Amino acid sequence: MAESIFDEAELSAQIERASRASEIANSIEPRAKSAHYDVASGLVVIALKNGATFSFPSQIAQGISGAPVAALSEIELTPSGDGLHWELLDVDLHVPSLLAGIFGTRAWIAQLQAQWKQAS
Repeated sequence: MAESIFDEAELSAQIERASRASEIANSIEPRAKSAHYDVASGLVVIALKNGATFSFPSQIAQGISGAPVAALSEIELTPSGDGLHWELLDVDLHVPSLLAGIFGTRAWIAQLQAQWKQAS
């Protein structure tokens, strides 16, 4: 069996530092407390741990655009709250990226922009 590179005290100190870093991240980084798909509006609604709420149309997000309501309604949060996961769609979206207006790859955004241009 491999020898541990940390003694008990060092391991405890590392765990304590990681716990403090997690608490700080939870207080300043956008983390989801809950998320749901609102059928009436077609919006994915994210309640953040800081009390704010953010929503976006499902049609603009890569991987969930055009998905059936049943699949859109099954949103899971990552343990840290920084991601949304749709098991039925095999899609993961990053909460801080969504808040920054990044709803997919550059190619996806370019495709959306082209569609919007044609529509206007």
